[in-house]
Amino acid sequence: MLRAWILPILLVLCGSAVATGLILGENTGAAAALVPVFLVLAGVNSPLLFPKSTGALEAQRRSAVDGRPVVFWRPGCKYCIRLRIRLGRSARQVHWVDIWRDPAGAAAVRAANAGNETVPTVVVAGRPHTNPDPEWVREQLSPTT
Repeated sequence: MLRAWILPILLVLCGSAVATGLILGENTGAAAALVPVFLVLAGVNSPLLFPKSTGALEAQRRSAVDGRPVVFWRPGCKYCIRLRIRLGRSARQVHWVDIWRDPAGAAAVRAANAGNETVPTVVVAGRPHTNPDPEWVREQLSPTT
């Protein structure tokens, strides 16, 4: 769980250091402008951006019942962030599995990607799709919405 927060914490610390340097150099305007930028970057790269993650087995069970896709992701992955943002409110309809928190999820991703933990891996109707177009994923939600 801790490694999911390493990048956001580093972004906050770096932003604080840069802002402190700018304030000491009497450039408070630039410091005030940069602090929110670093905070937004930290937030986007944190697990907070994603809906609550479930375990792989539970997500697969739920998907079998409701037909919704299962998305295997990990914090800090820019492709996962892109998928999450492009799905918008529809992201709450997808079953999310954080492979850093769920060993069974990581194993499922490795099995689908020749031993690699390539994310996002989206499973629809039992078939894995590695880094699919977000619009395609949204289309997979249409029958159930």
